[in-house]
Amino acid sequence: MVKITFIDTAGTARTVEGEVGSTVMETAIKNGVPGIEAECGGACACSTCHVYIEEAWREKVGEPAPMEEDMLDFAFEVKPSSRLSCQIKVTENLDGLTVRTPERQA
Repeated sequence: MVKITFIDTAGTARTVEGEVGSTVMETAIKNGVPGIEAECGGACACSTCHVYIEEAWREKVGEPAPMEEDMLDFAFEVKPSSRLSCQIKVTENLDGLTVRTPERQA
């Protein structure tokens, strides 16, 4: 299992465990993390699982694919660290990952 910490806009941190091979979004939903709506269920067809990747993790997480970049156009307050959590696969290398949820989802 891989530990992932979600920090909301109030600064509340929730550390949960995710299974290797799942996505960061699936991990959030499975653990009841507030701020991740995931209306499309992980199909990269909405932007309601938008997160901000902490700077120290951006290189390990990688850059968004073109389809994800297109969907991020619909998210609120997009930043260079923005990603859709449905497109981030949980791997052993992401143990300790920290992401922040936006104030609101699209």
